[in-house]
This record gives sequence, C-alpha cells and structure tokens, in this order.
Amino acid sequence: MGHAIHRFRPPLDSVYQQRKLQGSNRSNYANYGSLLLDTINTSTIIIRAQKRWRIAICSIRFVVSLAREINSQFYSTLAIQPSCSQYGGTSCELHQDLITSTDITKAQKRWRIACLVIGSIRFMVSLTREIQTEQNSHDSVILKSPFHTAPKVEPSSSNHGENECLPDSLYPTIDQLALTEIVKEKDLTALLRLGGVGKIAAALYTDPENGIYGNDHEISRRHEMFGTNTYRRPPPKGFLFFVLEAFKDTTILILLVCATLSLGFGIKTHGVQDGWYEGGSIFVAVFLVVVVSALSNFRQERQFDKLSKLSNNIKVDVLRDARRHKISIFDIVVGDVIFLNIGDQIPADGLFLDGHSLLINESSMTGESDPVEVNSTENPFLFSGSKVADGYGRMLVTSVGMNTAWGEMMSSISGDSNERTPLQARLDKLTSSIGKIGLVVAFLVLVVLLIRYFTGNTQDKNGKKEYNGSQTDLDDVFNAVVRIVAAAVTIVVVAIPEGLPLAVTLTLAYSMKRMMADQAMVRKLSACETMGSATIICTDKTGTLTLNEMKVSKFWLGQDSIEEDSTLVDAANVVSLLHQGVGLNTTGTVYIPASGSGPEISGSPTEKALLSWAILQLGMDVEKLKQGYRILHVETFNSDKKRSGVAIRKSADNTIHVHWKGAAEIILAMCSSYCESSGITKSLDGDRFKIEKIIQGMAASSLRCIAFAHKEISEEEMGCHKDESKHQLRKEGLTLLGIVGLKDPCRPGVKKAVETCRLAGVDIKMITGDNVFTAKAIATECGILDPNHQVNGNEVVSGADFRNYTHEERMEKVEMIRVMARSSPFDKLLMVQCLKQKGHVVAVTGDGTNDAPALKEADIGLSMGIQGTEVAKESSDIVILDDDFTSVATVLRWGRCVYNNIQKFIQFQLTVNVAALVINFIAAVSAGKVPLTAVQLLWVNLIMDTLGALALATERPTDELMQRSPVGRTAPLITNIMWRNLLAQALFQISVLLTLQFKGESIFNVNEE
Repeated sequence: MGHAIHRFRPPLDSVYQQRKLQGSNRSNYANYGSLLLDTINTSTIIIRAQKRWRIAICSIRFVVSLAREINSQFYSTLAIQPSCSQYGGTSCELHQDLITSTDITKAQKRWRIACLVIGSIRFMVSLTREIQTEQNSHDSVILKSPFHTAPKVEPSSSNHGENECLPDSLYPTIDQLALTEIVKEKDLTALLRLGGVGKIAAALYTDPENGIYGNDHEISRRHEMFGTNTYRRPPPKGFLFFVLEAFKDTTILILLVCATLSLGFGIKTHGVQDGWYEGGSIFVAVFLVVVVSALSNFRQERQFDKLSKLSNNIKVDVLRDARRHKISIFDIVVGDVIFLNIGDQIPADGLFLDGHSLLINESSMTGESDPVEVNSTENPFLFSGSKVADGYGRMLVTSVGMNTAWGEMMSSISGDSNERTPLQARLDKLTSSIGKIGLVVAFLVLVVLLIRYFTGNTQDKNGKKEYNGSQTDLDDVFNAVVRIVAAAVTIVVVAIPEGLPLAVTLTLAYSMKRMMADQAMVRKLSACETMGSATIICTDKTGTLTLNEMKVSKFWLGQDSIEEDSTLVDAANVVSLLHQGVGLNTTGTVYIPASGSGPEISGSPTEKALLSWAILQLGMDVEKLKQGYRILHVETFNSDKKRSGVAIRKSADNTIHVHWKGAAEIILAMCSSYCESSGITKSLDGDRFKIEKIIQGMAASSLRCIAFAHKEISEEEMGCHKDESKHQLRKEGLTLLGIVGLKDPCRPGVKKAVETCRLAGVDIKMITGDNVFTAKAIATECGILDPNHQVNGNEVVSGADFRNYTHEERMEKVEMIRVMARSSPFDKLLMVQCLKQKGHVVAVTGDGTNDAPALKEADIGLSMGIQGTEVAKESSDIVILDDDFTSVATVLRWGRCVYNNIQKFIQFQLTVNVAALVINFIAAVSAGKVPLTAVQLLWVNLIMDTLGALALATERPTDELMQRSPVGRTAPLITNIMWRNLLAQALFQISVLLTLQFKGESIFNVNEE
C-alpha cells in the first residue's frame, strides 16, 4: 500500500502549500485525506477510470492495515476481546485498573486511530460522490482535469443546436499560457507527459475525425476562452499627424514666418482693420495647402490599411461538423483542425495530427532556410507564419492571435506605406532639379529687389521713394524687406513642383482602389506603373486561360475507350485498384451528408474531378476504402515531379501496394505492363507506341491526361523502417491501370483579352505543365497561336528542350517562343531571365510555391487569388483575385493609365512653373516689383498642385491607351511631344502676361488705381 500511495504523491511541501492556498478544511485528519486527494491531482495522464480504481484500492488497503494494527495492539495490551462495546462499562473499568498512566496514553491513541479510520471511510465516500458529480479536479499544471473522450460528431445536414456545444465545466480545464509555452519551446517531454496530441485534442473537446462543432454559440465561447486569431496593430496615423508632417516642410515654415511678420507690420502700419489683409491671406493660403495635402495623404494611408487587411485575409480549410469548410484566417479558434497543403501559410500555432512528408519552412520565425520535417513522434510542433514546403497534413490549433510568437512579432510591426516606386524616385529627382532652378531664380529676384530698394529705385503709391537713407523709419525698412523676402520665398514655393509626388500618390491610390474593383489587388505600388511598361506577359494555362473546372470526359483502359455508362464488370479487379489509386492517393476529401444528397468533395479542381468520377462512375465507397487500408508513405505532387505516389497496406491480407498518379507520359514511362478491359495484364513492349498515340490524341482534343499505375511489393522492397522518411516507393516495373482525360474549357473572354494585348504591342507567352499537344490545342483555342498559320518548331517547345539549349540558342529563340509545355518552375525562371536580358519588361503569372523565384525575378509578378498558394502571393506584386486572364489585361490598362495621368500632370505643372518664374524674374529685374504677389502665387500654387493633381490623377483608362506601343524600360519621362507642348504653352502665357504687365494700362486705357 505504501508503494502505491508513494507512486502518486507529490512532494509534501507542495501538497500543504496547495491545501493552504485553497483553504481546505475537510477534516481534522487532512493528512490522510490529502494523501488520497493527491492521487487525483498529480497524474494527469492517467484516465479517470484508472484513477478511481487505484483510489479505491489504496483506501481499502489503508483501512485494512489500520484495522489489523488496532486489533493486534488491543490484544497485546489487554489480553481480552477486541470489541469494547460487548463488555460495556465493566470491561472499561477493568481496563483502567490494569493499565498505567502510559497505557492511558495508548488508549487515547487507539481511540484516535479508530476515529481516523472512520474519518478515512467517510472521506472515501465523499470523494466517490465528488468524482461522480464533478468532471474536473483542481490542481493540474496544464490540464486541470483528467481527459475526456471527445464525443463523436454525428454528421448532419443541419446545424447543431446551441445545446450541442462545449459544456461549461470543461472551459476552465485548459491553462492556455502553459500550453502555449509547450508549443513555443517545442517541449516534447512535457507534451508526452500530458498524454500526447490525442489527449490535448480530447481536453480541447476536439474530435480529430470530425472537428469541433461549428455553430455560432460554440465558436463565440471558444473566442471568449482562448481569444481570436488577430493581433494588435500599432494605432493608425490620424489626420493631425499628416497636418503636422506638412508643417515640417521648410518652405511652409518660412512662409509662416513671413506671414507672421507681414501681419504684425501690417497691423502696426495700417491698423487691425486694414493691416491684416496680406499677412492673413498668406496664412489662409498656407493652411489650405497644408490641409489639402494632409487630407490626400490621410486618405492614401486609409486606403493602404484597407488593402493590407484584405491581403492578410487568407482563406484556410478547416474541419467542423465533420465537413471541410473554407474560412477566413481570422475566424480560426483553438481546437480547430486545419488542412495543410504545399504552399499554405500556417494560420496559428498548433500540433501535428496526421499527414505525410510534411516539410515546413520556418525561416520567417527562425531565419533558417532549410525546411524542417514535422511528424507525430519527434517534432509535432507547428508555428504560425511558417510555410508548407512539401507534403500535406492536418494540425490541431492550440494557440491563436497574440498567444502565438507570430502574433507577438507582428503586433510590433506597422505596415510601411511609404514605399517609393521607381517613377516616384524619378519624379523626386525631377522635383529636386526644378527646385534648384527655382532657388537660383528666387535668389536673383531677392538680390535685385533688395538692391533696387536700398538704392532708392522703388517708389510707394504716392510716387515717392520708399528708401531715403536715415530718414526712412526702421519699421518701414523692415516691413519692406519682409515683403521682398516673402515674394522670393513664394517664388520658391511656386517653382518647386511639390504637386508631382502628390499627383503620383493620388493616381496610385485611386488606381489601386479601382483595380480592386476590377479583381486585381495591388501588393506593391511599383507594379501599378511598371505594368504600363510591360512588353511581354508569360501566363499559366490552368485557371488563368481556362476555367479550372475539371471533368473527366474520357477513360481508356488499356487500348479500349470506356464509355461513361459502362460498369466495367469484366475488370472488377482493376476497378478495385482504381478505387485505391484515386481514393487513397489524393489530398481531397469526401463528405457524404446524412440527408442522402450528393457527396461534397473538397480539394483542387483535378482532385475533385477524379474523386467525383470514381464515386459516381466507379462506385467508390470512400469510408469503406479507408477502413480496409492503412497508408504507409506518401510522395506528394508538385510541379517538378508532376506525379504523386502512395504506399498502402491492405488489412485483409497484410500486402503492400504502391500506387502512382500523374502526367500520362511520365507514368507510362514508369510502367512495363498494362491492364486490358478484361482485367488481364499484358506487357507494354509491343503496345507502348499505341498507348502513346492514345495519349497524344486525347491531348490534341485539349484534354489533360492523367494516368494511374500500380504495383504490389514486398516488405523488403518497401524498406519498412520506423523512419517514414526512409521509405521508398517503387518507380519502375509498374502496371498501367488506365488513363483519364480531363476537360477544362477556356474562359469566355480570354480570346478577346489576348487580342487586346496583342494590339497594345504586348506579346503573350503560355507556359504550362501540360504536354505539348494539350498546350498547343489550348493556345490555338485562346488565340495565342494562329489556327490559320502553320506552327513551326520555334514557336512551341518543351521545357526540357528550352533548358537544354545553350545560352546563345536561348537568347536567339526566346522571343519567338509562344508556348512552352511540360515546363518546370526553373524553366519559367530561365525564360524570364532571358527576356529581361533582351530588354523586355516582363510580367509573369504563377500560382504554385515553386513559381516564387520567377514571380520575384519578373518586373511584375501576378499571382492567382483562388488557386495560388500563400508563398506565390507573397512573392507577387499583384494578386489576380478571380484567376482570369481578362483581369491581367485590365491591370495592363490601369498601368498605362497611371503613367499617362502622371505625364499629363507633369506637362501641366511645368508649363505653369516656367511661366510664373520667367514673368516674376523679368518684372523684378526691369520694373523692380513682382506682378504676382505672395498671396496670388500661393493661390496659384494651391490650384495648380492640389486641385490640378486631383483632377488629372483620377482619370480612368481609355481604349486609346491600348492602341499605343508599350513605353518600355528606358523611355524618357518627358517625351519630345511633351517638351513641344510645354514650351509652346509657356511661351504663349509669358508673352501675353508680359504684354499686359508693361502695356496693359495703355491697351485697356486704365491706370494703376
């Protein structure tokens, strides 16, 4: 008994400390009571049923040993019957006569022991009642109650009621902070001490096979308990911040000083009623300029914040109510089961449930670029913000939002909306150059006016000299100097075209907003303007040029075409193998509603089409299939291998089977035999060419060809190691099971969009992973290849051929290539590099993780919003939200519009700047005064910089823009036509205004009064 109790008991100090903190006063015999209570509180990994039996056994042994001790002591001391109650008072008196004072003490001890036994029995009874009524105890470190087995969620077509949710008593059982620390620290020992991932899932009331309940009541309670999957952001910059930023401009500060001095001297000279006009007008004009500029920047900041929230709103697949749902990353709660595939971003911290070949890139958290293998035995920990590099799996969410390391890091980072685009950088240089010219002119005007004033060559309104040496009042001299300085500073304000950066900001912000409405989300500002210069667009086929709505339209078994209504009775063994190859070698999921309606299939379009075909045409039962086989190893599909494989063990006979699925010609090359429609296996030696022709014929009909192959192998061939990463799948000598053709129709408006790009001088190149025949058929259907023109060998190439060219051959042929088939991500990257070396501005579309290098290398990276992985989106500049090539053409229109609007504003701005500078300089040198005062120039500046920018920066694109040639990489910002218009307009304005300045009185027969 002592050993049994000792095994469960924690250190006594901690026991007494806990009892003291809890204020426990169960009885005067708490030493023995706490002994039993400790049995419950210390061993959290033992299930409740085991604990109850052990408590009962410990209690029985304890009572029996105490009874034996009382019995033996009583006989040895008194040598009479042990039951005192039978003898009444006589035996008690006899007892007192026989014993000494020491014996009295022993008697007291015996009575205390007897009371203690009774107290222990009472405590055991009360403890049993407590176990039955309470589902949780109190003092565990992580899980404050023994684990419950999560009830299985019954599939139902209707939502669960509010009563079908987590019971109230379970919510206090999870210590979120301690659980978070275990995951953050990757403390595998602590995790195993708690019973592993399965016990954590049970404590979170999550059924790994069915997920959590998905009703609103359940989700809101998990939000209250564990928090939401959002993180605190630094407060956004308010309007006042941008007002203060505008006031930091040097010229604005000088103007404010001049306005203050002008206001003071004006009031002193002419009184308050008449003296405030000039200084007050300068103040009003300056404040208007500041407010309009701050308002524009504030609206831009708000727009960037909205776009940032949209770009961070990632969609993830979760399991709730036994169904697979696609929800926002912000709606994830602790206890959710998340599906992970290649390229996905891990949305929260959690633990690995199941999966295969899962490699995680944790560089965003640890800085290590090498992927980390995640499995259930050695490293089941997953961190928010990491990316799935390979494989697939499912995870259990344990921490969300600010409880994750990613949330803590992101809460301290503010989004940077001060990105300077290449065009903005060029405009900054232009502004600086014009500003320097303005400074020189303003300095010359200042010097000329001061010389004329102090030499007595200026006159007041009465025709008297303004400066008469020592006779002139000092206040008048100071006031005149302030007026001259204000005029010179105002010339600088007008000369510096600060409206240029404002115009760029406005047109970019406006374009981003409108492009969002046109299904294009801009991630990097530079892409807006760079897209207008694009000369070549390299586009994917699937989902971009086509609808990405796959359907099996043809099936070949051997050399026989199987019709859709065929039941394949003669090849039942082949059907069984096809069930395995489709149902187990997949990343899709199937849910059969209890209502009896059709199956709900989730996954990629290809997986959905194959699963639907196998269920509806081949009669596949997914649940039965999964129960009869166990997956041993998986090689996931990616765009390099273009195939996926799985090794499974059949439960009935313990045999191992390998199944491969992928591009038809790649799988065919791995096979040495094939199955006929009768189910007989034949050698491929004499029939390989015929099957290749079948594949080519299907591809020429614009079908995507997928082949299935199988091989039964031995334990030795499999290499059955405990380490799954060492498993090897058989890749040769396979048996071809069949070939399916998937039809993916072209998008309705893609042919017109391709034609529009062609008319705009932009060449379209299709880069696809499909074979040459399928690629050629789709390219012809989309208008990339001319159906009336004989395609030569340089227009359509395979990725392998392009890769094997010498550098000189690639540079020579790259511009002639229109279609590249069976390409890998490296081939796409290679083409982009060659095109850039030829001087082209290249835009590239991509959706896979391996497309990231090409998206980064391109001048404009365009990722797909629906099928694109998070890795591809983060590597891109613009996300095409609807995956439609028509939206790519729309982005091209907006890019040209941005460039065109900025050029128009430059022409307008410089025309006014040149005219104002020349007029003021000539008038100051010749007449000694400027025709345009500081107030007038500031109002001109206000209208010209802010209102002009608002008007010209928000013009929408026209069809005329798409009839021009691309701008190109090295085209000048101010073209020859712009210089012609600018100089002609400026000369006209200068001529008219100078004529009015010097001859206006005589022409109109008026005087200065």
